[in-house]
Amino acid sequence: MNNLHLYLPLALLLAGSLALADDGDRVINGCRIAPESRCPGADLRGADLANQDMSKMDLAGANLAGADLRHANLDLANLEKANLAGANLTRASLQQANLRVADLEGARLVAVQGWGLFAQGAQFRGADLSGAYLEFSRLSGAKMHNAKLEAADLEMAWLSKADLKDADLKDANLQEAKIGEANLQNADLSGARKHYATFQATYMDGCKGCPSGWD
Repeated sequence: MNNLHLYLPLALLLAGSLALADDGDRVINGCRIAPESRCPGADLRGADLANQDMSKMDLAGANLAGADLRHANLDLANLEKANLAGANLTRASLQQANLRVADLEGARLVAVQGWGLFAQGAQFRGADLSGAYLEFSRLSGAKMHNAKLEAADLEMAWLSKADLKDADLKDANLQEAKIGEANLQNADLSGARKHYATFQATYMDGCKGCPSGWD
């Protein structure tokens, strides 16, 4: 993502719209930051949301570009079509969250807890998912061109038709992952565990560590 640094000053602009509800919950641009709160389309660009409990929140179509979501709890949250480009989700919990068609280009998702994550068709171009826990995640059709997935746990994940061109999958756990009809051109799977993974009709030109014998 170009000009990601432009998101940073927006955190200062949000300061004037930050308030506290009567019960102590934070309210940013009219969005109450609390479990099960409904904020579809909310403007949370550059917001400081680190360590917040945002489980089951409805943030469909929300703008969270450049937001600080480190250690945030987003379990079962609805982030469908949300803009998370350049956001920092390091060690956030996204278990069974809905990120379908969301934009996470250039985002940091280091060591996220994403068991059962729904992210079909999501944009992860250039994102850092090193050490991410993504067992049983649904990533079919995800755009992961040049994404960093080193040591990520993708056991039994759905990656069919995903674009993993130039992706770093060194030492990743791909056991029983479904990677059919995907693009692994120039990807690096060195040291990755691939036991029982399927690669039917996957493009592997220039791939390091990809299995042989698949049509």
